[in-house]
Amino acid sequence: MYAHAADYRQASEAEGYQERILPAVSRTFALTIPQLEAGLRSVIANAYLLCRIADTIEDERALPIETKQHFHERFTRVVDGADDPAAFARDLAPLLTGNTQPAERDLVEHTPLVIAVTGGFNPRQRGALSRCIRIMCRGMPCFERNASVAGLADMRELDRYCYYVAGIVGQTLTDLFCDYSPEIARHRAAMSMLDVSFGQGLQMTNILKDFWEDRERGVCWLPRDLFARAGVALEEVRRDDIPRAFGEAYAHLIGIAHAHLRNALDYTLLIPEKEVGIRRFCLIALGLAMRTLASIAAKPGFTSGAQVKVSRQVVKKIVIVTHLFAGYSRVLRRWFARLAEGLPLQALPGGWGTTPPDEDAWWPRGDAGGIAQAARVPR
Repeated sequence: MYAHAADYRQASEAEGYQERILPAVSRTFALTIPQLEAGLRSVIANAYLLCRIADTIEDERALPIETKQHFHERFTRVVDGADDPAAFARDLAPLLTGNTQPAERDLVEHTPLVIAVTGGFNPRQRGALSRCIRIMCRGMPCFERNASVAGLADMRELDRYCYYVAGIVGQTLTDLFCDYSPEIARHRAAMSMLDVSFGQGLQMTNILKDFWEDRERGVCWLPRDLFARAGVALEEVRRDDIPRAFGEAYAHLIGIAHAHLRNALDYTLLIPEKEVGIRRFCLIALGLAMRTLASIAAKPGFTSGAQVKVSRQVVKKIVIVTHLFAGYSRVLRRWFARLAEGLPLQALPGGWGTTPPDEDAWWPRGDAGGIAQAARVPR
């Protein structure tokens, strides 16, 4: 709580900065976060900006690996309240001289304002955000720093990667939603069986859409064993010579992403119908992902993400549908069924719930407040 006039002025400035920077660093979240009620809007926007700072550290090509590690550890302490955000920003921002976008550098420079917002949340909210950043900053680099155009080893590794960059965000949303509403909290057990899957569905959609752009920067997040069984070496695929078997393996992954997004719908419908803001927040992201998968499936020979990007007209239609029908679960199931028409569908492994089917990738939530320490370091 801000006790002095200067603190209130800082709080106002910090909230204002958060609202201004969000559209500059994410068009999607700038669309979905305003759908939320005031009691959730600020904390979820703050969660996204914290994750974006962590991503910026990892994505900056001019930073040596050991420097990235140093700043990830510092940022974790900053979010925990154990390190100075101003010193962190002052030390990191001048080093972002490679591929970091101006808005991302601006965000890093204003880390103290972002953390000022974080400091105004209740202990459960702060605990959920700290846990999210701690897990992301420890797990994500294990994959990012060893990535290559040859892809990940197998689906197990893809599951683990998606957990560290997106599944943990799904868990954090559950913690924040349940903190916001005792009625939602009554569904925590069921939501916790689906939240990681929700995050993976969205992340896999982005991976499938961005394959060629990722390849240009020397990385690939597809499971190479799946493609190897089809006779395709991921590192040898070229835009001007895409083998049919590549498209068939791609369709298999579309089916897995589709299955995760079905879990995302079930997750969303566990939110009480009266909570239309939270439902819209989830449904817009879900609708965009489903339409993206449909576009990818319809263009198996696509050679850039722009070719399968959802149009502005489609975005508007999704927003309209969610505004009209967010409170009507039966209508939403019919809407999803229409979005899913013609899409391949793969069964997920049995027991796919709160975590990927890999106990070593699991970081327990801990107490009911969502505060936990990492139990295992990924192999």
